[in-house]
Amino acid sequence: MGALLDKRRAGVLLHITSLPGRGECGDLGREAFHFVNFLHDTGVTVWQTLPLGMPHGDGSPYQCLSAHAGNPALINLEWLTEKGWLQATDRCGDCHTNAEFTKSCLVTKAFYGFQNLADAEQQLDFQRFCREKAGWLDDFALFIALRNVFGHKCWNEWPEALRQREPKALSESRQLLKAVIDSIKFEQYVFFKQWHELKDYAARHGVLMFGDIPIFVSYDSADVWANRDVFKLNAAGEMEVVAGVPPDYFSEFGQRWGNPHYDWEYLRKTGFKWWLERIESQYEMFDVLRIDHFRGLEAAWEIPANEDTAINGRWVVAPGAELLAEIQRHFGSLSLVAEDLGIITAEVEALRDDFSLPGMKILQFAFGDDSRNPYLPCNYHKNCVVYTGTHDNDTTLGWFDGLNDGEKQRIYDYLGWSSLPMPSALIHAAMGSVANLAVIPMQDILKLGSPDRMNTPGTTEGNWRWRFDWSQLSDDKAGHFAHLVRLFGR
Repeated sequence: MGALLDKRRAGVLLHITSLPGRGECGDLGREAFHFVNFLHDTGVTVWQTLPLGMPHGDGSPYQCLSAHAGNPALINLEWLTEKGWLQATDRCGDCHTNAEFTKSCLVTKAFYGFQNLADAEQQLDFQRFCREKAGWLDDFALFIALRNVFGHKCWNEWPEALRQREPKALSESRQLLKAVIDSIKFEQYVFFKQWHELKDYAARHGVLMFGDIPIFVSYDSADVWANRDVFKLNAAGEMEVVAGVPPDYFSEFGQRWGNPHYDWEYLRKTGFKWWLERIESQYEMFDVLRIDHFRGLEAAWEIPANEDTAINGRWVVAPGAELLAEIQRHFGSLSLVAEDLGIITAEVEALRDDFSLPGMKILQFAFGDDSRNPYLPCNYHKNCVVYTGTHDNDTTLGWFDGLNDGEKQRIYDYLGWSSLPMPSALIHAAMGSVANLAVIPMQDILKLGSPDRMNTPGTTEGNWRWRFDWSQLSDDKAGHFAHLVRLFGR
């Protein structure tokens, strides 16, 4: 589905929130551009991020309030000051905290500055953005405004007229909350302006942006509230089945994600319009897209909503081939990667291969007792993406330190050397493999241990907060990685 990954490349996995800088999380400011410079200087041509949507309170980028909207927490306030829409004195509190509420208030203040100070061309640009994105932006802005009014309660706890989207109630809310709605639209305008400036800078430096699409969307989202027919809901708008995965490597009880399942019959009848619009939004942002939980396009794990774990679910077939054919017909050259981890069947592999999608190879999964293990480099083919580990894995150093002596010896027996320490040995194996794309998490480049992992699946505390500091990236570490990029022709 695209030629971008048809050559040997190296990539780095780092979410925007993990960038250094002041405030509670990284943003789209100068540190992001500095990171592009680092990638360019080391010869890396792919920057992979996690989804960039607006998360709920737990911070997970895989449970967002919209499949289209960007995360306002990633907005860089200095950019607004440079535009003249926000005064430096307005940001005095920003010196000590960049909490979500504080930042949102400052962006709102910048909107007032924009209304008074932006020139005619800038005003027209904002209006053009609102028109072009109206298909999702109008509902999203109203959804967020109402969500704020009702104390961040899920939409199924709102008053009946708004829960059921009665036209009169929606119209009255749009009039009553117009100023807030316009401010929320401006917030999205700023996010996308900043993102495209970063993406354009990356392109000028030969770096592709690699994004991630969670296969499911959150029940508490503008998408479900505004597009109820797309999902399996009862007449009251409640879920009777929820999404997840059965017990696997990550969790003995499986994972009960709690997302609504798709009503594939409705999607089929509408030509998969909702999905195509979703892909289009992401395609505008990224050069390459990973479909998270790709196996859900072949069959998804349905769990009764009253179950506390994912154990008692069932596989329900999905029309993935029809959907991918429509995506291919509409977008042709779009580069997609299949996240084909977990319980993968011959049917899932056939769906991936029929559309020539690269799958994923995780070296931390490779070293069991079976020489046919698909994650062993000797079993790779070119059309795949190899990782030492992903955002759901421990860091390679943390993973290796947790193995027993026999397991460690088997890894070194396979790799054929014993003098190269971890994580360097696994990075070397990934970079030297035949996989067209090798992606290394930033934690492994920095040689960090378990305290610096990004996420522990099946847990809800302490995830998604990791950040690095430039002081951790010594010239020796950067130089060694650049050497491997050159050595293995990436």
